[in-house]
Amino acid sequence: MKYILASASPRRKELLSRAGFPFEVIPSEVEEILTGNSPEEIVTHLAAQKAKDVFDRLPSEDLLVIGADTIVVYRDEILGKPAGSSEAFDMLSMLSDRTHQVYTGVALFWRREGALSHKSFAECTDVTFYPVSKEDLNDYVASGDPLDKAGAYGIQGTFAKHVKEIRGDYNNVVGLPLGRLYQELIQEGLVSSFPGKESTYAFQQEK
Repeated sequence: MKYILASASPRRKELLSRAGFPFEVIPSEVEEILTGNSPEEIVTHLAAQKAKDVFDRLPSEDLLVIGADTIVVYRDEILGKPAGSSEAFDMLSMLSDRTHQVYTGVALFWRREGALSHKSFAECTDVTFYPVSKEDLNDYVASGDPLDKAGAYGIQGTFAKHVKEIRGDYNNVVGLPLGRLYQELIQEGLVSSFPGKESTYAFQQEK
């Protein structure tokens, strides 16, 4: 069985690589459409759109496609990627000295012995920032780092020094709830044990 990550995100690729998962990267080309009545529904639908787009383009063989999408929410407002420096500054000013939520949705589409299956789930992590000065905000925005990130920040970068508290999975904020994903894969029988080590799991290695 092949394992495919339907995302061009270097952060998600790094997380899977660190976990020792052998996989290929085939980014989704679908135009994302926001649907759903809650952050959980919206982010799982986005992840499913990505995963299904890649899954439908691949040959009819045993494979698993992993799609993921992350959104930042503050007081029921979804904060996507900022359109420019000014919007990035405004977003970060709003989040300063406050708590917001980061939702990552994950969608799994797989084919096993001709049978098609899919499953989606979402994780939420609360993130609280310290008060951030205008000078620090301007410096961070000028670095260009916020412009390709939901909520205008990356927790794994220099903005990490402004994080006061995290409640939940740190990896979820980076872009992929790795622990939850691993447990879901075990539950669905999409991982197998090493010979002679019944309690140890890993992705099946390609020969």
